[in-house]
Amino acid sequence: MSLTELEALILALGALGLGMIMLIRGGNWTIDAAVYIARKFGVSPLVVGFTVVAFGTSLPELIVSINANLSGLPGIAIGNVLGSNVANILLVLGATALVAPIVANIVELRRDLIVMILATLFLAGAMLHGMITPMIGFGMIAFLAMLTLWQYKQALKGDMEVEEVENPEFKNFGSSLFFLITGLCCIALGAEFLVRGAKVSAEIIGVPDAVIGLSVIAIGTSLPELSTCIIAAMRKQTGIILGNIIGSNVFNILMIIGVAAMVKSINMQDTAASLVELDIWVTLGVSVLFTLILFVYGKIGKKLGVAFLAGYFAYMIAIFMLNMA
Repeated sequence: MSLTELEALILALGALGLGMIMLIRGGNWTIDAAVYIARKFGVSPLVVGFTVVAFGTSLPELIVSINANLSGLPGIAIGNVLGSNVANILLVLGATALVAPIVANIVELRRDLIVMILATLFLAGAMLHGMITPMIGFGMIAFLAMLTLWQYKQALKGDMEVEEVENPEFKNFGSSLFFLITGLCCIALGAEFLVRGAKVSAEIIGVPDAVIGLSVIAIGTSLPELSTCIIAAMRKQTGIILGNIIGSNVFNILMIIGVAAMVKSINMQDTAASLVELDIWVTLGVSVLFTLILFVYGKIGKKLGVAFLAGYFAYMIAIFMLNMA
């Protein structure tokens, strides 16, 4: 008995939803358990923050993009990163600003803002080149490693403020190890459900896989950042929000695209043309506008938050209209 297109679509959407839930839950378990284990063995919160947590928060995007590229869906791999970066700024910061104004310390953030724009420009150049090779991917990973090491050394000198990482509560080492393994399994399975559900949905609806990556998957993998930032705003801890978002955007480009390309070359000819013609420039434009706003105004209030959200939803509508025409 064969499934109708409607039944297949319902199952595919169910797989998408289940995949998102598993990614978010698995990511939380992985981070909490890893932080607990690291501190159990005497690793400082500084090291944990720059390694375990930084890697853990981008793990869902990383697994999804690698899985998508290996499955012959490079449009999802690239679209996921571009869509996540746009969502982090317009959707996440826009929604967070409605809860509480987000005040920027430009002195602390200016280097990271510049790196974010440079990383986006580099990705644009690689996409225009037409092929993101394993060598290019290795270069991106190497640069990220040097950047992380430099930030670590600056923090040791007291040149930058490092937030203390919360110590999750586990009964013992065994329970934390169990949740670490369970979390990683959930992330792997969640990514598989998400990619398969997205692939089937795109085929049934007739939407390019890049659009699914830019919208549904990008929003899904940005949900952890959204919930974290809103909670931080409710607790009046807005100082950590901007650093987290900027760092996440840099990590998304350098680590996720870098690793995905090292595993398998990303051929832009196998993706939707709109990724090169439109979406990378939207990502760059949003990053530059965001940087200028912080330098000029120094904060993101409710009015800008509403404008960010309006811009994001307008972008989503434009994506679907351009690709469904």
